[in-house]
Amino acid sequence: MHIALVLGARPQIIKSARLIKLASQDEQLVLSIIHTGQHYDYEMTKVFFEEFSLPEPSVNLGIGSASHAQQTSKILSSLEPVLLAQKPDLVLVPGDTNSTLAAALTAAKLNIPVAHFEAGARSYDLKMPEEINRCLTDHCSTLLFTATKNCSKNLIREGIRSEHIYQVGDTMYDVFLQQLPKVEQTQIFNKLNLPKKYVLLTLHRQENVDAPQTLHNIMSALFQLNEIEVVFPVHPRTYKQLCKWGLHEKVKEQRHILTIKPVSYLENIALLKNANLVLTDSGGIQKEAFWLRTPCITLREKTEWVETIQNGVNYLVGSETEKIVRKVREILNGNDKIRKRFKRLRNPFGTGKASQLIIDTIKQTSH
Repeated sequence: MHIALVLGARPQIIKSARLIKLASQDEQLVLSIIHTGQHYDYEMTKVFFEEFSLPEPSVNLGIGSASHAQQTSKILSSLEPVLLAQKPDLVLVPGDTNSTLAAALTAAKLNIPVAHFEAGARSYDLKMPEEINRCLTDHCSTLLFTATKNCSKNLIREGIRSEHIYQVGDTMYDVFLQQLPKVEQTQIFNKLNLPKKYVLLTLHRQENVDAPQTLHNIMSALFQLNEIEVVFPVHPRTYKQLCKWGLHEKVKEQRHILTIKPVSYLENIALLKNANLVLTDSGGIQKEAFWLRTPCITLREKTEWVETIQNGVNYLVGSETEKIVRKVREILNGNDKIRKRFKRLRNPFGTGKASQLIIDTIKQTSH
C-alpha cells in the first residue's frame, strides 16, 4: 500500500516523526514524504529531519512564504501533478496548516482517500486560519484520527459518522515520550548560561505578531516584568515583525530578556521542562507544558486544546498588557498550588501508541 504523507511546517514534522519511522519499517507499506516548503528555512525544517533521523522528502514543492490564499492555491496546483504521478492509495495529512488543507483538497478532488490525524480539534474561533483548515480538512477526510475523546465528540456534533472516527491518542505524545529520556543530553543550558529560574516565551501566530498593537501589548507586558528572567527563542516570522514595527531594538535593550534563535525539539523540551512558567500562543507547546507539568499562559482568547485549561494549569489570557502582567505574577507567586493540581491530573492524550494505531487502522481499512 502506497501512502503519501504531506508536510509543510515544523510542528508537522515533529508530530509525524514516530509515524514515519514505523511506516518506513513496515513491509506492507510504501511511504513517500512530500514537503510543501511552507516553512522554508533550515532552522524550521531540515534541522528536524536531521534531529529525528528521518528520510528526506521525495519531493519538495518549494512554496515558501505567501498570503494564506496564495500559499494554499500554490500547493493545490503544485501538488496535483505529483499525486497524479505517484498514484498513492491514501494521502495522510497532520495538523492544521495551509499544507494540510491544500493536500486534503487536492487528494479529495482526485478521488484519493484522505486520512487526517489530529482531527476534531476545535477552538470555535474562525478568525484563526488554523480553525478553518481543521474544519475543512476533516470534512474532506475518510479516516479521522483524533487525539482525545473531546475531539471525537466535536466530529460527531458536526455530522461525521462514527465509523470514520478513530480515537488513537496524540502522535505528539508518542514523540514526546520517546524523546524525553534524551533531554538530559542537550547542551542548551551550557550554551546559554541560563539562570535557575526563568520564564519561557514563544510567539508566532498571525493574530499576535502581524498586528502591531497586539505585538506591542505583549512585548510591553514582558518589558514591565523586569523582575523575572525571560528566555525568548524568536521565530523567523516574529523577528521580521519585531523589526518591522520597531520593537526589535527595544527587546535587545532589556537585560532580563534573552533572545535566541529557534531551537531544536530536544532543546525546546529541555527549556520547557526547566521553566517556572511558559507564555505561548502555540497549540503544541500548550500540550507539551501539560505533559511536563509546567504552568502555561496562553496568549490567545481561545484554544483547540481545551483539555489543558479544564484543570487550572493552562490559562487563556489573550494579549492585554495588564492581564498578562497580573497573571504571570499571580502564577509565579502561587506556583505550589498549581504543582499540586498537576499531581491530580490524568492525561487525556492517549498512551503513546497513536502512531502505531494509525498505521494498523489504515492497513485494516484498506482491505
